[in-house]
Amino acid sequence: MFSFFKKNKELEALILELANDAANNYKDNAQDDFRRLTARFEELRAAGTLGKKQEEHYGKIIEEYRGMLKDYTHKEQGRKEIGTW
Repeated sequence: MFSFFKKNKELEALILELANDAANNYKDNAQDDFRRLTARFEELRAAGTLGKKQEEHYGKIIEEYRGMLKDYTHKEQGRKEIGTW
C-alpha cells in the first residue's frame, strides 16, 4: 500500500544536492550537504512543521545516508609522494 504525504521542498532540494555530490564523488561537499540536511531536518522537526509521515520518511533517508557517508572522506585514498603515480 502506498503512503502519500506532502513532501518538504526544502528537504527534497537538500537531498538532491547530497545525492548529486555523492554520485559525483565530491566527498567534502557530500559531507557538508549531509550536515546541512540533518541540521535543517532537526530544526523543522523541533518547530513541529513536519508531519509524522514526513518525519519517518526523511528520518529513514537520513539514516541511509548516515551509513553510506560514515567513512566517506578523502582520507582513505592515502597520500602519494610526488613522482610515485
